[in-house]
Amino acid sequence: MDIRLDGRSAVITGGSKGLGLAMAQRFAESGADVAILARTPETLAEAKQQIQAGAQGKVTAVSADVSKAADIRRAYGTVMSDLGKIDILVNNAGQGIRGPSEELTDEIWQADLDLKLFAQIRLSRLVFPQMKQRRWGRIINVLNLGAKAPGPDSAPTSVSRAAQMAFSKVLSAEGAPYNILVNSLHVGIIVTDQIVRRHSREGANVSLEDFIAQAGREVPLGRMGRAEEFANIACFLASEAASYVTGCAINVDGGRSPVV
Repeated sequence: MDIRLDGRSAVITGGSKGLGLAMAQRFAESGADVAILARTPETLAEAKQQIQAGAQGKVTAVSADVSKAADIRRAYGTVMSDLGKIDILVNNAGQGIRGPSEELTDEIWQADLDLKLFAQIRLSRLVFPQMKQRRWGRIINVLNLGAKAPGPDSAPTSVSRAAQMAFSKVLSAEGAPYNILVNSLHVGIIVTDQIVRRHSREGANVSLEDFIAQAGREVPLGRMGRAEEFANIACFLASEAASYVTGCAINVDGGRSPVV
């Protein structure tokens, strides 16, 4: 199936690297105009060049910290000025802060909720009216497996992600009468820049290739996923091909999650 996004405009937070960059490239190759949001201008500029290499539409990059309400409002205005509309919103920004609950300060909790849950709330609130007016929209929230199956020392990230999953379900019910489809994608072990950083912390004398192979043995499929595999699922959900899929929390994890 050839998935196309011609005529659509997409915004991807955390779009300058990793899964965000992979999704931006896939959307752009499929014909969408794409805006990526991230904090670091230099990384954004590099990502924009990579996306433009295969793009069939416009590509814009906006420096913004989506944990801040003012940055979100400013970025929204810039994207609307550049692209004219937003059909697809991908809430992908986040980081995996975790630790023993008794050691987590209020500041750590608030920072995690601002970056994940409140960014999703604020951006969705901005794009919902125009999607309702056009009676077409897609919101995809990139979460992790901890949203469904949190383990010890997994707060605050698993709690923020669980709240995002619940809010996704709320939005899916509110958007359904207007053909606004809302789903979440739950990430397993996938080769991205985060794995490279994890290797630098934990890899000791093991090469990156061996580290990736060893981590992949934890997955029923026997390997780590690739960023482009994740991006393909996101592109499907963003397209007309997924016109009867909403309110779903979909694992993209090679079978690793104990919860469906």
